[in-house]
Parts: sequence; C-alpha cells; structure tokens
Amino acid sequence: MRRTLVTAALAIALVAPVAAPAQSAPDDPHVATQESLDALRSDWTAPGGVVVAGDRDDEWTVSSGTAAIGQDRPITATDKFRVGSLTKTFTASIVLQLVDEGEVDLDEPIETYLPGVVQGANDGTEITVRNLLQHTSGIPDYLQIERMLDPRNQFRPHTLAEIASWGLEKPSEFEPGTEYRYSNTNYIVAGMLIEKVTGRSYDQELNDRIIGPLGLTDTYLPEPQHKQLVGPQVRGYFGQQFAYLDVTELIEPSMGLSGGGIVSTGADVAAFMQALADGTVVPRPLLPEMRTPNDLPGSAPKYGLGVDEFELPCGGVAYGHYGIWPGYQTIAAATDDGRHAFVGMNVLNFADGSAGMSGREILGRANTMVTALCDNG
Repeated sequence: MRRTLVTAALAIALVAPVAAPAQSAPDDPHVATQESLDALRSDWTAPGGVVVAGDRDDEWTVSSGTAAIGQDRPITATDKFRVGSLTKTFTASIVLQLVDEGEVDLDEPIETYLPGVVQGANDGTEITVRNLLQHTSGIPDYLQIERMLDPRNQFRPHTLAEIASWGLEKPSEFEPGTEYRYSNTNYIVAGMLIEKVTGRSYDQELNDRIIGPLGLTDTYLPEPQHKQLVGPQVRGYFGQQFAYLDVTELIEPSMGLSGGGIVSTGADVAAFMQALADGTVVPRPLLPEMRTPNDLPGSAPKYGLGVDEFELPCGGVAYGHYGIWPGYQTIAAATDDGRHAFVGMNVLNFADGSAGMSGREILGRANTMVTALCDNG
C-alpha cells in the first residue's frame, strides 16, 4: 500500500498539534505501562496510543495522546480500531474448530478441500492446511504485488477468490514446510477453506462461532465498500511530526477479509485472546497444536497456527498476534494464568521504514505489551 498512500499524502495534508503524552501520577498503579506506552508513542510519532490489560479479576486501561487529531480525547477500551492481522488468530481458531469437528485435517493437502484453487505456480497437492496457518506454504503475499498497489483495486469490492489469485499466480517462494515466510495470501485461502467446508460465508462463521458466543459486541467484519467505522472509534493516520493524513476510510475494507479485515476494540480483542488461552474458543486438546512453533528459518520461528509466542520478563509466556492496517498498529496476547493485554496506536508511517516491518517488531520495540502483561500494579 506504500505507493498509494504516499501519492495520497502528497495530495492531502492535515497539519495539527498532537496532545502531549499523559503524565503518570505518583500513585498511578501502572506507572511502568504508562511510561512504556508514552515512549512507544513518541518513538513512532503517533497521535495516540492505548493499553487495555488485566487478569480474571480486574481490567485496566492506560492511554496516551488522542484518538483523533484536533480533539482532547484519550483512547478508551471500547474505541474501535482496524486490527489488521489480529484477524488471523480468529481465522485460525475457526479452522481448528473445524478440525475438532472432523471436517478438516491439518496435514491434508489444501487440494482436498479446494480442488483446482492452488495450482500452477503453487502446488495445492503439496501445501497442507497446517502450512497455510503456519506461513510455511511458500505462497507469495498478495499485499506485496502490483495489483495491491493499484489505486483502482483499492476502491472497489473484492472476493476471497480474487484476492487469493493475486498471490497464487506468482511462483512459490520455497518448498512447502521448509521455511517460514509471512504471507497474507495463506489466510485468504484459509477463509476460502472455511467457506467451502461449511457452505457458509466467512463472515457468518466468524459471527456464529466467535463473535456471538463470546459477546464481542464491538467486533465485526465490515461489508465491502463500507469504509466508515461504526460507533466510537480511533482515527487512523499516515504521517509523522505535525503533518498527518487521516486514512481511516481510505482503503477498501475487502482488501483484508479473513487475513486482516476485522474491526474491534481493545476490550473485545483482550477478551478473545483470554478466551482462546482458556480453551473456550479452540478446544483445549488442540491448543498445543496451535502453539507448536514452526522452528524453521525465518523471522518468527515461534509462530504456530495463527499465534506467536512471547516470552515474558516476569516469567512465563503469552500467545497472541500483531496487526497492521493503514493508520493502525495493534498487538495482543494472553497467558494461561489469566493475564491479557492489547496495545494499539493510530499511525502507520512509511518514511521511517515502519511499514516494512511486522506489527510485532513495531510495537515490540518498546516492549509495551509484555510490560503490561507483567504489570501487577
């Protein structure tokens, strides 16, 4: 999306002061998290940032800056973000539910479920369902392809099949199962798998299997061409220093779908991650499958099936994911003992190179999420 947003930024500019970081009071029980969030926001020149964290007995929020430039409006736990690739954990969870129901086998070739879809440049008889969810398929990322960068494709609706075809037409990057390389196309194909096996839309399965049962009332997958966020929201920006472009409604939402299209809040994402860790979303016997690291060459050797592993400085581990969408950066995880945390910021820059990094790398630089998970007050 870099080329399109840079072009847009040249045409439109928004210049406004950004609120100063919140100052921690001497009796603030979450000083460490507040200081980490302030530093993270400063590092990436974000208008605002938020942490929503807690355990089974309590939940708390710290905020820095503002949800919208020109307003003094701290981000709250119920303000909506475009959470980008946090969607992948939802998608992987649905696939694992289908595994539990005997409808899908993780080690079965994707050709079994989607005959003729993955062929030619990529071999669906060699790529398993596990390879897709683990990013070890070798299928190229459609987000790095020319069609994704074409403005004409960013302002019209798309289907899962169309978006998947953009990645599938490119030659495989490696033999399936030999390397890890993050590819959004994997999770678009996983969305197609869900639709084929269930005979229902991805959106219906998402609502009936996760959003409804968990009561995630502020979480939804936008309909194609519905660019406006519903209800209280965090505005997303491109830019830095004192020049920002509001890109909240710039990109066609169906560019993300099962790979990155969900809109949610810090409270809802934290609740989902905790329910996942507790065995409520994916049956507990399948959690080890989900969490088993790929242990392969690449940038995330601890990535499992839609979750990554985060070691905590206070001991233990958390499992979660990270997300990027133009204007937004998010990350969230939970532990088996009931701790959970969501971190979100409302900027995504290109001039400083952050767009070429994973959400985990961007938000992990200040370790804000792990600080929150270890912050017992």
